[in-house]
Amino acid sequence: MSQRKSVQTPLAPPALGPYSQAVIAGGFLYISGQLGIDAAAGSLVESSKEEQIERIFVNVGHILKAAGCGFGDVVKCTGFLTDMADFPLFNSIYARHFDSPFPARSVFEVSALPKKGAVAELEVIAKMTDNLSF
Repeated sequence: MSQRKSVQTPLAPPALGPYSQAVIAGGFLYISGQLGIDAAAGSLVESSKEEQIERIFVNVGHILKAAGCGFGDVVKCTGFLTDMADFPLFNSIYARHFDSPFPARSVFEVSALPKKGAVAELEVIAKMTDNLSF
């Protein structure tokens, strides 16, 4: 039986259903899809698409840090956009958080996301440092 450990931080929004913010298993950190929710306010950032997408990366950063990782440990990202016209904006914000060599990545257009008004979602896989994995 494989071991897994849940990762939770109050700095990122709580799960919207029966799942963990992130799970550590097999030396990797698997972060559930993050929306542009302001954890302190408990609501979606609605001021602009740019601020909502930026908040996604802030939330991911908090979860990475809670697990002892950083953006440099990310090996794979999957992005979801409700409008592929937002791809250049998503790319520009993404590029502010990652350095070369960039993680592997896929981005898909979806008809809707779990929170009404959400324009993007990001899930992430990061490699744990050897002393933190099990």
